[in-house]
Amino acid sequence: MSERSPAPGGLELVEALVNTLDLETGADSLDTEEGRARLGLVEEDVPAARELRESLRATLLAHAGHPPHRPVTPLGELLAAAPLVVTVDPADGSAALAPAGEGSLAARVAAAVAQALVAGTWSRFKACQAADCHWAYYDRSPAGRGRWCSMQVCGARAKMRRYRAKES
Repeated sequence: MSERSPAPGGLELVEALVNTLDLETGADSLDTEEGRARLGLVEEDVPAARELRESLRATLLAHAGHPPHRPVTPLGELLAAAPLVVTVDPADGSAALAPAGEGSLAARVAAAVAQALVAGTWSRFKACQAADCHWAYYDRSPAGRGRWCSMQVCGARAKMRRYRAKES
């Protein structure tokens, strides 16, 4: 739903995963072969991907100061099982965490979260506060207090609801 620029670095993968479900319409791109292929998934991966997606959504809601949208497995538990390795670039000696082996979705997400922690971008990665949206977005506002994925859609709807409530 967002017209925002994609999240920085590896968070683009996390954003793509969280935004596979349109809460307003119920459309889930993980139901399609094309949607799964974009994330490097096969049909057997879908239940675990959905569990990871909703755990990420709950975490992103917490970043925005909101309670979870529903009970979920804590993100830390899901990522604890993700195999990561430390890689070191021989050219400059820089180190990073990377998925081990073929890189399961959980391992790729864990590596993206680790990269975002180091870069200081993780806490600005949020979920829209609109209950019928909860789209993932990267908050680029100067104060880091963004509330909606789209000011033109979700923000405008919220402001109109508030205005109408005052008029009643």
